Amino acid sequence: MQHPITKNQLPLSVLDLVMVNADGAPRQSMLNSLDLAHHVEKWGYTRYWLAEHHNIKGIASTATSVLIGFIAGGTSTIKVGSGGIMLPNHSPLIIAEQFGTLETLYPGRIELGLGRAPGTDRLTAIALRRGNLEESEEDFPNSVKELMDYFHPSAPDKMVRANPGEGLNIPIWLLGSSMFSAQLAADWGLPFAFASHFAPAYLESAVNLYREKFQPSKTLDYPYVMAAVNIIAADTNKEAIRLFTSVQLMALGIIRRSNGLLQRPVNNMDSIWNSLEKYAVSERLKYSFVGEPLTVKKGLESFLTRIQVDEIMGVSHIYDHAARLRSFEILASL
Repeated sequence: MQHPITKNQLPLSVLDLVMVNADGAPRQSMLNSLDLAHHVEKWGYTRYWLAEHHNIKGIASTATSVLIGFIAGGTSTIKVGSGGIMLPNHSPLIIAEQFGTLETLYPGRIELGLGRAPGTDRLTAIALRRGNLEESEEDFPNSVKELMDYFHPSAPDKMVRANPGEGLNIPIWLLGSSMFSAQLAADWGLPFAFASHFAPAYLESAVNLYREKFQPSKTLDYPYVMAAVNIIAADTNKEAIRLFTSVQLMALGIIRRSNGLLQRPVNNMDSIWNSLEKYAVSERLKYSFVGEPLTVKKGLESFLTRIQVDEIMGVSHIYDHAARLRSFEILASL
């Protein structure tokens, strides 16, 4: 079975971590993100999501809700949301108020993707959560339910309300990189997004579980799953492979526990990593589609034949902004 990769037949979206270049600054990264959002809106992309991370020098999407407002305010039609908000870091009421405010300002365009990881290291998680790291398996589902309840119309005698937020229809997605959120999304009939751009191991199992166990809800009649994958497209394979080294360097930094700024592409990685590191990076970046248009198209077609997803969310950590724009333009044209 062939799956055409076109903006008209398979929804395409963007996941942005607002990466900071080695010779750049957070402000320029944010302005670049807005420029990218302008372009992908024009090219027919469905949604533009920003991801919550903390204490990582090269990622400027820490104040995720603020940046969602910045992107939504500078665009007109594209849906803007979180991919995701790491709910254990926050009070559900705070998130309900923040996203209620965003939805009030940009009606019909705001989405709320929720994850249960901290999006950071242990010490930073302690700071975010004011020392409370005790979390049971039930805490995340209970927090999601509490958050959803704030959006529902409330009984007149309810003492705590989200205002704005109450009564608003804000789409909620569950995000994951394992089986836990896939099962929860299936049980509750919510759309599910998998972080296969950096955690590919359980993608196929999680998608299969979600589809098999899905229970229809007021939100969804049928399962809907989106996969985030790395897309580095250029006019030639050689150029795409070179651009991809910035992503490989970033993954290598994570393995070496030296998360830094996004590095310029290099001509050869073999002088930088050893064989074990090369293997670890390649496993982490398994779902990466790198090359000229036909190469990327064939790779995505093979991926979609094997793993039945309803939408592709492209992640393109490309150092040069113009090259990043070109990568998303190529993807939209396939």
